[in-house]
Amino acid sequence: MSDHGMMEKEEIFSKVLRAGRRTYFFDVRSTKAADYYLTITESKKFTNDDGSFHYKKHKIYLYKEDFNEFNEILKEMTDYIIDEKGDEVISERHQKDFKKDDYNSTSDDLAEGGESIENSNSPDKFTDINFEDI
Repeated sequence: MSDHGMMEKEEIFSKVLRAGRRTYFFDVRSTKAADYYLTITESKKFTNDDGSFHYKKHKIYLYKEDFNEFNEILKEMTDYIIDEKGDEVISERHQKDFKKDDYNSTSDDLAEGGESIENSNSPDKFTDINFEDI
């Protein structure tokens, strides 16, 4: 079979979730036996010191026999988090309109975990660009 034929058979249905520097890809794919499975890929953008960027990807393969238990545990875990902490994002740094100048840290510009973010090559100093902006 040609590469083109494999691509058509492999991707059946896809959805994308863009979430800041992370993008999640949900893809229904086909096995050699023509059954379907799900891949979930997290792609995270990292900026190098020279301003160029690269992506790190992590992929999960989820097969039909695991769907019910996976869905039950995912729902249980997300419900637990919402019940314990609510659905409001606590960290201002994770807000879409966050600006470093607006962030008043009581620890004099210390990042989470107590490390300094004053280094001019820190990833916090670079602009995050959406694919739609390019």
